Amino acid sequence: MFVTKLRKRLANEESGFTLIELLIVLVIIGILLAIAVPSYLGFKDRANKSAAQANVRSAIPAVEAFYADNGTYVGMTVAALRLIDAGVKLNAPTALTTTSYCVSDTRGGFTYYKGGPAGNITSTAC
Repeated sequence: MFVTKLRKRLANEESGFTLIELLIVLVIIGILLAIAVPSYLGFKDRANKSAAQANVRSAIPAVEAFYADNGTYVGMTVAALRLIDAGVKLNAPTALTTTSYCVSDTRGGFTYYKGGPAGNITSTAC
């Protein structure tokens, strides 16, 4: 008799999520997004900084090869560097003299420079 009443009650009961349950799920999703988005943006910024620095660092052998071939840094362009190394990814070289150069690269709003031949890679212009 008890089992029959229980089956009847379960057959008539409507199932689904209540409004409170749905709101709790939305709040949990919001909390997870609040944690994940800033972490992702920080990762993206670090990646852009590292990429710009790596591009400057990897172009230095081509810059020095240009100097070895020509005896001067004057006339050095990105196109000329790409003839030496096709993988060069730089902005246009600036402040060229016969004995010094400045190369830079920008990725995601971060720009890094290297003045040479003895300079360091920095975020301040040469």
